[in-house]
Amino acid sequence: MMNRIRQVEMMLVAALPLFCQPIKAADGLSLNPPAARAQVVTVQNPQATVAFVPTPEVVEAMMNQGITNLTGKPTTTAAWSSIAGTNETIGLKVYTAPGGNAGTRLAVAAAVIKGLLEAGVSTNHIIVWDRREADLRRAGYFELVGRFGVRVAGAAEADYDAKTFYETPLIGNLVFGDLEFGKKGDDVGKKSFVSKLVSTQMTKIINIAPVLNHNGAGVAGNLFSLAIGSVDNTVRFEASSGRLATAVPEIYALPALGDRVILNISDALICQYEGEERGLLHYSLDLNEIRLSHDPVALDVLALQDLERSRKARSQIELPSNTELYKNAALLELGVAELKHIDVTTLKAAQGPTTTR
Repeated sequence: MMNRIRQVEMMLVAALPLFCQPIKAADGLSLNPPAARAQVVTVQNPQATVAFVPTPEVVEAMMNQGITNLTGKPTTTAAWSSIAGTNETIGLKVYTAPGGNAGTRLAVAAAVIKGLLEAGVSTNHIIVWDRREADLRRAGYFELVGRFGVRVAGAAEADYDAKTFYETPLIGNLVFGDLEFGKKGDDVGKKSFVSKLVSTQMTKIINIAPVLNHNGAGVAGNLFSLAIGSVDNTVRFEASSGRLATAVPEIYALPALGDRVILNISDALICQYEGEERGLLHYSLDLNEIRLSHDPVALDVLALQDLERSRKARSQIELPSNTELYKNAALLELGVAELKHIDVTTLKAAQGPTTTR
C-alpha cells in the first residue's frame, strides 16, 4: 500500500510543471479583459464668456452640440429624450455655495432646462436643487422659477429620510438641521441621512458641477457636490481629506443617489483654482468649455488636471488634489480615474470633432 502511495506522489510531482504552465488564450482572445474606458464630450467656444460673464445663447448652443454628440442623436429633442423620459421627475443638482460666479453658472443650468422642456419634460417635473436654499437664492437661481416655471429647492429645507442613510462608525458633531440633532444614544451621530427631496421627490438626477478647487476633495466636482449636498451630518467628513476620500464615493454609491444619475456635466466655462467656497475671479482662468459624460469620476479627474495646469500657469503653490478619493471611486466602479483610460472628443465652434486619449 505504501509503495502505491509513493508511486502516486512521484507521478504528481512529475506532472506539477504541467499544472504550473501559464494558461494561454485562443488565438485573437485575451484572458485579461480590457480596462474600462470613459467617454467625455468637450465643447469649446472662446465666445462662451466675456470678462468671466457667460453668454447664454452661446452656452445653449454648446450644450446642444454636446448632448447630440454624446448620445449620437441627430437632434437636441431626440438627444434629451434619450436621456430623460417625460414620466420622470428630474433633479438638476447644481453647486451654489461660492455664488453665481464660481459655482454652477445659471446659464449652464438654463441650457439644460431648455433641452428638457424641448424634449417634453413638464415644468413641474424639473427640480433645480442644492444643499441650501439660501445659497441657491444668493446665486440667482430663483430667477428660474419665473422664467421657466420649474421648482428650485434646498435639500436641507426638505428634511431628511430616516429610512435612507449612509452609516459609518465615525461619530459626528451634529448641528441644527441634522435629523438626529438633540437626540441621545450610543448610535446617534453615526448616520448621514439622505434628504427627502432626493429620496422621495425625484426619480433621476442630472449633475452639474463647476471646475472649482476644494481644499479637502481636490475639486468641488460631480462626486463631492452630489454626495455632500444630499445628506446631513457631513461636518465629520469635511474636516479631513482622508475622511472625504472614503465617505464621498461611498455616499455617491448609495442607490438613492448614484443609481439615479443619468448625466454628469462639468461647467468648465471658468476654472477657479483657489478660493474653495469663495468666488475669487483673480484666481480664475476662462476655459470656455462644457463637458458631458456618463462618468462622474472621469469629469472630476479632468477638472483636477485643469486646476493643476492653471496653478502652474499662474505660478501658484501646488495644493493637494486628494487623488485617493477618485481611486476609491474607481474601486467602487463609479467611473474611470486614470487619464489614459479617458477618451475625450473635443468639439470646437464650427468645426468637426477630434478624439484624444
